[in-house]
Amino acid sequence: MSTDPVRIDCDSCLVRSPSACGDCVVTVLLGAPPEGVCLDQEELDAIDELARGGLVPPLRLVTAVSSPQVEAG
Repeated sequence: MSTDPVRIDCDSCLVRSPSACGDCVVTVLLGAPPEGVCLDQEELDAIDELARGGLVPPLRLVTAVSSPQVEAG
């Protein structure tokens, strides 16, 4: 499990659209701040729990990857 903060930058989200952003926890709670937001693992876990309980929508962030991660079997 990563302990590095996760930077959520709405400008780099690949699914950014009115339909996706309107049902994203960042937009609902923070109004999609233009400077983005950094969340640590505990904060991400808390958002996941709230989303599983139906209290907030899930994080809808989708970002590009530089190359696929392939594991040898």
